[in-house]
Amino acid sequence: MSEPEDGPRGEGERPRRALFLAGGALLTAAGLAWALWLGNWAFDMRRYSQHTGRLERLLTKAPALDLVVQAFEEEGTPLVAQADSATELRDVAARLAGRQAPAVTEKGGRFAHARVFRAPDMLYFVYFDAEGIMRAFDCVSR
Repeated sequence: MSEPEDGPRGEGERPRRALFLAGGALLTAAGLAWALWLGNWAFDMRRYSQHTGRLERLLTKAPALDLVVQAFEEEGTPLVAQADSATELRDVAARLAGRQAPAVTEKGGRFAHARVFRAPDMLYFVYFDAEGIMRAFDCVSR
């Protein structure tokens, strides 16, 4: 004859079943966390590449400082800071660039002028030579 479900064999199945359910829930949560992290990473990469692509296209035209300021202002990307010396750039970078402040200070320090513009989700650090021609840029996530 067969043993009833509640018998000795049935009682051993409960902890094992709970263990499998907990393991399945843990694997599902880990998979969800990984998928969300991967999606966030991909979104950030796309966002960053769009902004840098935009500024790279602008850089190829070698525009003048006043033209860049006017164009960004007209499109709703306001000027939020300016630096016309290495000391001013260091202060602006410390205030606005966060973890990227050292890189911004190093790169921008090679140029006479820097302007910072606020895009919806980025800050553009745009660098100009002594003649006021755009020569480089940095994008910093806000």
